[in-house]
Amino acid sequence: MLTSEEKARYSRHLMLEEVGEEGQEKLKNARVLIIGSGALATPNALYLAGAGIGMIGVMDDDVVDISNLHRQVIYQTDDIGKSKVECAKARMLALNPDIQVQTYPKRFDLSNAREMIRDYDLILDATDNFVSKFLINDACVLENKPFIHAGVMRYCGQIMSVIPHTSACLGCIFPTPPSSMQLYKNGLFASITGLLGSIAASEVLKFFTGVGKPLIDSILSIDISSMHFSKLKISKNPNCPVCGKNGIKDIRKISCV
Repeated sequence: MLTSEEKARYSRHLMLEEVGEEGQEKLKNARVLIIGSGALATPNALYLAGAGIGMIGVMDDDVVDISNLHRQVIYQTDDIGKSKVECAKARMLALNPDIQVQTYPKRFDLSNAREMIRDYDLILDATDNFVSKFLINDACVLENKPFIHAGVMRYCGQIMSVIPHTSACLGCIFPTPPSSMQLYKNGLFASITGLLGSIAASEVLKFFTGVGKPLIDSILSIDISSMHFSKLKISKNPNCPVCGKNGIKDIRKISCV
């Protein structure tokens, strides 16, 4: 049940007949893990906290750097040198003290991937490298955890939602992970991260409330320099090396140089 204060806080959600009190209670009971606490995580963390996701985990071993601040607007200049996850937690609870935030100041890697996601209902990929993205895909398929994949580069971004063993996963589209990390070293237009991160947060809210149609079996691509949006339909590959009939039995060791 929602308290009177929660009904006031989420009143604009309650006005939406597709959400209502029942939908808001589903958000209150939801558990979401955000992997990464950088540019994509900024809108994720703030919108999910504001919308009343009951338990939000944030995982990252990084500290705030001055070069982060042009796009990672959850942080402030005074945060430079401090733990990103702890600073993010403070901002999220300042926005909504009724939620719970669990911080994990460590990297998501082979040693902890499956264990980390088990206690959560949905996983948000807010990472900035191919190794982590394919590791998240592998772990979520193995643990049967829905997740939102998003990536940004220069002026562009892409996003898709994955329901393992039901919809296409990242491995259905990219059977072989890229061998180079250079794509992530080409600069980044500040606001593209806010746009993609907000869409990712929307996918999370839709997942729990049942509002609209999720971005499963499709990839939304955005070029902010031309304001071109396109959605490409994709299909689950029965021979996918990850989720297919002869898919992985354990997480792959993925490396990029």
